[in-house]
Amino acid sequence: MTYPLIVLPFVVVTVIVTLATVKRPRFRERMASSGLTALVLVGLTLVFDNLMIAVDLFSYPQEHLSGLKLGLAPIEDFAYPLCAAFLLPALYTLLAPLPSKDTA
Repeated sequence: MTYPLIVLPFVVVTVIVTLATVKRPRFRERMASSGLTALVLVGLTLVFDNLMIAVDLFSYPQEHLSGLKLGLAPIEDFAYPLCAAFLLPALYTLLAPLPSKDTA
């Protein structure tokens, strides 16, 4: 199995769960926060994956990769921080009770 195929279910679940929160309060703010978090996580992944690969802490079999890289890091490595940045807040939103409309 290739890494892009391993990543695909995580990306699909992230998109579905995130879209399920569109009608929940503060969707726009949550997406902005998730986007900023994703930028930070991708930046950290870019730096540290490249460092770890450069010093031979680990490597990837080339036949399992898409071939796209950012530095030494395969592009597939960046799916996990992106999914985390969007999926976790979306799950939290779906699992939290809706605000009460009771004004009494």
